[in-house]
Amino acid sequence: MLARVKERLRAVLRRSAQTSAVERLLISTAALGLAVLVGTVLILVSGRMTTCTTAAATYFGVGFCYDPVTVFDRLFLGALGDPMNPLFRPLHGEFAPPFRKGWSPFNAAMAVTLRETTVLVFTGLSVALAFRAGVFNIGTQGQLVAGALASALGLLVLAPIVPGGAVGAVLLVPAGLCIGAVAGGLYGAIPGVLKAYADANEVITTIMLNFVAAQFALYLVSNHFQRPGSQVVETVPLPDVGTIPSVVFDPRTNFSLLALAIAIGFGGVIYYLLQYTTMGYELRTSGLQPAGAEFGGVKTKRTIIASLTLSGALGGLGGAMYVMMILGNFQTGVPSYGFDGITVAILAGNNPLGVLFAAPLFGIIKSGSIVIDTATSMPPQLVDVLRGLIVLFVAMPEFFRLIGRRAIADEPSVPNGGDEDA
Repeated sequence: MLARVKERLRAVLRRSAQTSAVERLLISTAALGLAVLVGTVLILVSGRMTTCTTAAATYFGVGFCYDPVTVFDRLFLGALGDPMNPLFRPLHGEFAPPFRKGWSPFNAAMAVTLRETTVLVFTGLSVALAFRAGVFNIGTQGQLVAGALASALGLLVLAPIVPGGAVGAVLLVPAGLCIGAVAGGLYGAIPGVLKAYADANEVITTIMLNFVAAQFALYLVSNHFQRPGSQVVETVPLPDVGTIPSVVFDPRTNFSLLALAIAIGFGGVIYYLLQYTTMGYELRTSGLQPAGAEFGGVKTKRTIIASLTLSGALGGLGGAMYVMMILGNFQTGVPSYGFDGITVAILAGNNPLGVLFAAPLFGIIKSGSIVIDTATSMPPQLVDVLRGLIVLFVAMPEFFRLIGRRAIADEPSVPNGGDEDA
């Protein structure tokens, strides 16, 4: 009986591992629909348990304090600036170019969505690269903090010796990105070395290094680089030539199409690296068949260190983007982009090109959550529950597919590396 159950389980895993790209898209769409359905029930139940003077919606003759139609409309369409209702302004201080009337794709809500997407592309690529090499990098958040802090401090040091204007921007912006990448890569190499030469579990070491990065940044900024007179722990602002210039969007939206283009470019570079280079082949084979890869001449220790170093560098780039595009300086309390990147990578099937499609979904959810807070009376705690519900439902099918691929990777019926998904 137990043997039959195991065989059926392996059959389910085998089938889930071999789903095509179209099937996975349909499954993800169905999961999103199911999440909306469950969320609707949750909103209605919460609306009945809440006391309000005027019902936001009435269904079947029963009044509810929260309207699920409005909530999900704000969550998805509000994150795009509401193209169906151009008179609605989902965010205070929305900016539109003077040559457009009504809805514009360059509105403030769209800018928030795209700037969240930009950072999530880097953190998603960071996690996906490590996962493809068989290494579980849960420390992208710490690597992002390391890259953000190093980028801010490096630019503040370089700014006085670099000329202003366009020449200064051409020099400082690439320098800031490189500093962030190097810092994140070095920080990612620490758990790589520990795993390669001390057999330390990378899940534990990367998680703990997240806290180390956050606390070290708090100490360093508050004691040595604190902005005078500020009530929060932050550095002085970066000079304008050290920030990524806005293109098309209003500079006050803190988003640059140039930054998004760089993120998309890195997605293509990482895809090419994994699929068409010797190093990429070694990373993929080490992740699928570690023993076979080592028998075939792959230097496992070097591969582990290289994968976590590259993964950390991508996380550091995300931190540099956060500082140079969104904040304009470094502040403690960096949002959990690194942890969101884990979900983005899982949803994308650890495919770099898939990350470019998964990240916008999470960008919409994060931006839409802000719109719900400002446009409805629903409490923020319930908004967080809805966001988590959508993430859970959409990501779990892909998570089980990855488990299935790993569980049956030694079977000849499973294609090598799953490269057909690329």
